[in-house]
This record gives sequence, C-alpha cells and structure tokens, in this order.
Amino acid sequence: MKPWLKYSIVRLGLFAVVLGLLLVLRFDPFWATLIAAVVGFCVSYLFFAPLRRKVALDLADRRSRPAKLDDDSVAEDEAIAEDAGDGDRARRIDGEA
Repeated sequence: MKPWLKYSIVRLGLFAVVLGLLLVLRFDPFWATLIAAVVGFCVSYLFFAPLRRKVALDLADRRSRPAKLDDDSVAEDEAIAEDAGDGDRARRIDGEA
C-alpha cells in the first residue's frame, strides 16, 4: 500500500473515532468536529512520525523522477524547437543585412 494512502486512512480513521466518541457523549456537532480535527492532527503529528516520514520520502522520490513524455508532447517540443531555430536564423539574416 502506498505510504500516503496509508497515512491518510490512519488520520481519517483517528478523526472518525474521536468524532464518533464526542458525538456519543453529546457534544455539539460543530465543537465535536473541531475538537476531533485538532486531536487527530496532534496525535498524528506526535505518534505517526515514521509514517509521515515515509510519505515525505515517497513524494520527494516522485518529484525527483523525470516526467515521462508521450509521443504528442515530444512532437510538440520538436516543433517548438524548430520554430525557435527558424526565428533565430531570420534575426541573424536581418541583422547582417
């Protein structure tokens, strides 16, 4: 399972458990939601650091990989490069004349 998915499920599960507990204790739904969000954030920050670190490393690894280009993107890049080359030649010819 991907680390970010696991971390998200754990955090949402923690939020749901705390929210359910507070609603069973008859807290106001607004305050119960707010308290559950804060408690979920604090507990996940303190106790799920290894999982959060795995998520950060996974995101950094994805970010460092070069993007895979499809055939259309490659063709567009080549066309733009050719157009830019033609423009440079035109500027050189105009500048020399």
